[in-house]
Amino acid sequence: MKKPNKIIPKFKTEKEERTFWEKNDASEYFDLSKAVRVTMPNLKPTTASISLRLSQSFLENIKLQANKLDVPYQSLMQIWLAEKLEEATR
Repeated sequence: MKKPNKIIPKFKTEKEERTFWEKNDASEYFDLSKAVRVTMPNLKPTTASISLRLSQSFLENIKLQANKLDVPYQSLMQIWLAEKLEEATR
């Protein structure tokens, strides 16, 4: 006989909920055998704007490279940063 699922508490903030789920096993609160896979095609990661000081010549060289590749320079910078981060975390 399966034990009843625990009751999920009410949370005041997203941070409080995140902390709760980091410390608790979801299988104690849900019957995972009834889980259904869903897709969320319109879900986009949260982004943050940052200020980054670069020399004018450095930025111009990035823009030239982006132009050659036909991508916006900020997108190219994101791609390069992601590639370097992946290399560094291997």
